[in-house]
Amino acid sequence: MTHRIHALPSQLINQIAAGEVVERPASVIKELVENSLDADATQIEVDVVQGGIKRMRVRDDGLGISRDDLPLALSRHATSKVASLEDLEGIRSMGFRGEALPSIASVSRLTLLSRERGADQAWKLDGEDPDPAPVAHPEGTTVEVLDLFYNTPARRKFLKTDKTEFRHLEQVLRRLALARFDVAFKLQHNGKLVFSASQANDVREREARIADLLGQGFIDNSLRFEQEAAGLRLSGWIGLPTFSRSQADMQYFFVNGRMVRDKLVSHAIRQAYQDVLYHGRHPAFVLYLELAPQLVDVNVHPTKHEVRFREGRLVHDYLFHSLHQVLADVRPGDLVVPPEPSRQASTGAVTTGRPLVRESAQSYQPAFHWQMPGAATAPGPVRSPPAPIPDDGESPALGYALAQLHGVYILAQNAVGLLIVDMHAAHERITYERLKQSLDSQGIRSQTLLVPVSVRVSLREVQLAMENRELLKELGLEINQLDTDALVVRAMPALLEGADAEILVRDLLSDLVTHGSSGRIRAAIDEVLSTMACHGSVRANRRLALEEMNALLRDIENTERSGQCNHGRLTWTQLSMAELDKLFLRGR
Repeated sequence: MTHRIHALPSQLINQIAAGEVVERPASVIKELVENSLDADATQIEVDVVQGGIKRMRVRDDGLGISRDDLPLALSRHATSKVASLEDLEGIRSMGFRGEALPSIASVSRLTLLSRERGADQAWKLDGEDPDPAPVAHPEGTTVEVLDLFYNTPARRKFLKTDKTEFRHLEQVLRRLALARFDVAFKLQHNGKLVFSASQANDVREREARIADLLGQGFIDNSLRFEQEAAGLRLSGWIGLPTFSRSQADMQYFFVNGRMVRDKLVSHAIRQAYQDVLYHGRHPAFVLYLELAPQLVDVNVHPTKHEVRFREGRLVHDYLFHSLHQVLADVRPGDLVVPPEPSRQASTGAVTTGRPLVRESAQSYQPAFHWQMPGAATAPGPVRSPPAPIPDDGESPALGYALAQLHGVYILAQNAVGLLIVDMHAAHERITYERLKQSLDSQGIRSQTLLVPVSVRVSLREVQLAMENRELLKELGLEINQLDTDALVVRAMPALLEGADAEILVRDLLSDLVTHGSSGRIRAAIDEVLSTMACHGSVRANRRLALEEMNALLRDIENTERSGQCNHGRLTWTQLSMAELDKLFLRGR
């Protein structure tokens, strides 16, 4: 190997560039569809075979490319979108570097067909033939990509299964469909129509498109708004806190029509929700920020996923205050977890979304059942009628309960001193361990619901639920398809008696969307069980009797790894008498 400096051949240069731009079929589709959008297309059709690995074809009705410009389209750093630094600093197009097509062509067999708007003749350019040839084609452009990474086998080995690659590709196109309501999109896979979205020109049509892509449940549980100030305009839909997710899988933020992931944006949105969401929950939103192109730098990442705001503090504060105000204007009942459904006096059974239970119970049932008590809140320490604390010299490790503090903590006395227990965190750990033990033995036992619960979700979530029915059955859930965008829950895990069926299913589907295939879900089963345990655990502000508190303390003692909940938080902490004496400057 020579150490002399030499110029690289153009093919190798393009392949190196492809390493940054072309990661998988989804990357190719993103670049090609963005080119179509920049060409003022109003209809874009995407047709892929074998997850896009075998073939991808993108056809649009845009401006098209002239015969003379076709060879330039496959040349590096050749573009019609910028011509000067001033253009770059005020970029409005999705692409601008002129790298996508030559990079894709260097790692695939690419064919480009185009007819310029108003022209009489269309032209075809094969990646291996530098001269355009006449061809029959309507106005617009078609790019066909065959055998991705055929000439770079090391890159091809990193591709996943056809199913996984298509899932990523479909997600990219759904994001683009959310970004541009003025464009119609169609996606086909292996000759089968996956989704089709017509142009959406008013609010009703836009909400219909969002419902098709994200599920009707999002629209039914979101707030639409528009805010404008200081040269910034924010609009879109934000989910109610009661529609929060276990994963950050339903979060879409667009800057001047470009989907971005930005830490500053994420922080502002989290702050806006911080007073109305439980720890570990994620809001759902589809938001659009518009500002002068000169105020945002999109040229900071090869795939243009990240941006840099020139007035970052202004943007952060604007996002926070706008969203905080929208949430503040909602009536209080929409900002808290809804109360538990009432129970039928005649049968003692829960009326909606609850397992079939023949005996009503309002107390903590040790060894497997926490019946959610009434929703009374505790303004301060809550104390049940005093009960004697045994003084037989064999006090349990966690002692005996004294009182409940603000509906969140249990105060207990043991031989060492004072014990403080986080009710929800402790019970979540107990439920998690029991779920895991049940799953490892014969599967999680289910209970039939007295009234089946229907859940409106996205088309993709319906597909995932049906693909993973056996896994969900092992987890104690019986779920069937009710419609193209609806599921029905017929049975729930017996260990989660009292949990809200709809919210639990939405969270499990969120896990499925995040992890994809059942194989990856099984690899992440601890996270799935953690999601389920959270739903089956007692919530803050639940008033407990002294006997229930003591039952919880005994279950903590009998549970392995009970010192922390599944999210890493402490479940209880100890203050010794010596530490208490020190706090009050007492000597012994």
